[in-house]
Amino acid sequence: MLKICAVCGKKPITGKKVVRKGLVKAKGGTGSKIVRSTKRKFLPNLQKIRILINNRPKKVYVCTQCIKQGRITKIV
Repeated sequence: MLKICAVCGKKPITGKKVVRKGLVKAKGGTGSKIVRSTKRKFLPNLQKIRILINNRPKKVYVCTQCIKQGRITKIV
C-alpha cells in the first residue's frame, strides 16, 4: 500500500517517541527528565475509495481531510 494521499500528497512523517521519568514539579517532584527517545512514523489516515479521475472511476487512497473538505467526487 502506498501511504500517500492521491489528492493532496500527504505522506508519512518521522518523529520521536519520548520516554520521561520522574515526578513533575507541580506535583512536588524534582521535575521530569527525558530518559530515551526512539524513532517512529506518523502515518496519515488514508481510506481506499472510488473517485473520479479524468472522468474515469478509480480506486485510490485518499486522506480523511480531503474527504471531509469535499475535494473529491465520490462514486456511490
